[in-house]
Amino acid sequence: MANLERNSKILLDLVRQPGNNLCADCGAPDPDWASYTLGIFVCLNCSGMHRNLPDVSKVKSIRLDLWDDSLVEFMRERGNSAAKAIFEKCVPAFFYRPQQKDCIVLKDQWIRAKYERREFTGENNYFHQVYSSDSFESTLWKKGKDNKQFLKRIFVLSRKDFTLRYFIKEDSKVPKAVICMKDLNAVFQTEKVGHTHGLQISYLQDKRTRNLFVYHENGQIVVSLFNAIRATRLAYLQKKHPTLQDSDLIPQLTRHCLKEGYMEKTGPTQREPFKKRWFTLCSMDRKLLYFKTPLDATELGAVFIGSESHSYSVSESSSKSTRGGRWHCGITLKTPFREFLFMCEQEQEQREWLEALRKVISQPMTPEDYANEANLRRGK
Repeated sequence: MANLERNSKILLDLVRQPGNNLCADCGAPDPDWASYTLGIFVCLNCSGMHRNLPDVSKVKSIRLDLWDDSLVEFMRERGNSAAKAIFEKCVPAFFYRPQQKDCIVLKDQWIRAKYERREFTGENNYFHQVYSSDSFESTLWKKGKDNKQFLKRIFVLSRKDFTLRYFIKEDSKVPKAVICMKDLNAVFQTEKVGHTHGLQISYLQDKRTRNLFVYHENGQIVVSLFNAIRATRLAYLQKKHPTLQDSDLIPQLTRHCLKEGYMEKTGPTQREPFKKRWFTLCSMDRKLLYFKTPLDATELGAVFIGSESHSYSVSESSSKSTRGGRWHCGITLKTPFREFLFMCEQEQEQREWLEALRKVISQPMTPEDYANEANLRRGK
């Protein structure tokens, strides 16, 4: 019993050490599980994914399970930092490293890529060549523009001209759309798409945001496409900004929305009836987009969010929705060109929107932001 108590104390001491105190796979704090075949400490969620790799990884709780001396000694010799030096030795700059809040398929494929396929150990560069190839083709299920039906479509990613094309049929000569890397963004939206591998691809079409909602039954294929898009985006940005370092470009590869959700919106005179709209706020391009529903193909409108020094502000509104609206937690967004009034259903939603909008407004504008502001003076 003394050895068991001693081993438990050793493990608890080890997991508090720098490197071990964060999950080896998603960075979650205070991991309380460990893979005793890989020598890493992981969180509860990632431990479940390791259980799906019994030939590679076997896990135990560091608090609830009994540990033999030999396993504890292996954990002491290895640890997260030593394991990363092996399994993350050659991770490409463009490859997305999932965080705690990311969806399951991203974390699952990251774990499989590291330990099952050993993509980043330097043993071979096959997978790196796949992500960075001149052409990457995949057949995906895509939601129809005007209905909820998903149909198979062929997507072809080209590094030669920095485009993503999709075709209705395999023998189609002319693509349904040609999407330039300049305007393309891909982000996993599993709940919105209604599939654990759901991906949202957004781009500009006639100066409006167009959304494609797609998925693939195979998690590896859809995550590979996602990382191939990031690789192509990086190559495009490197060509566009040859003097910038990769560290400056990597944050631009995927634009995550800062906040999404329903609000009610009135018209420019604020005497029009309130209408329920789905809003998406992105801090990188400083746009507040609105749609009728989360799965709309095309935005109804967009509002540019400038900085405080350029007369943009947001505040809690005391106005009450009396023109057909059902919600009463108001937000007033002031721009140099117009004042917007929104209504949230709950105070918590109101606080979250205020915080998100203030975060964007507090950021200084770039030269590109000024150009976007000029192009977006059409918000309604």
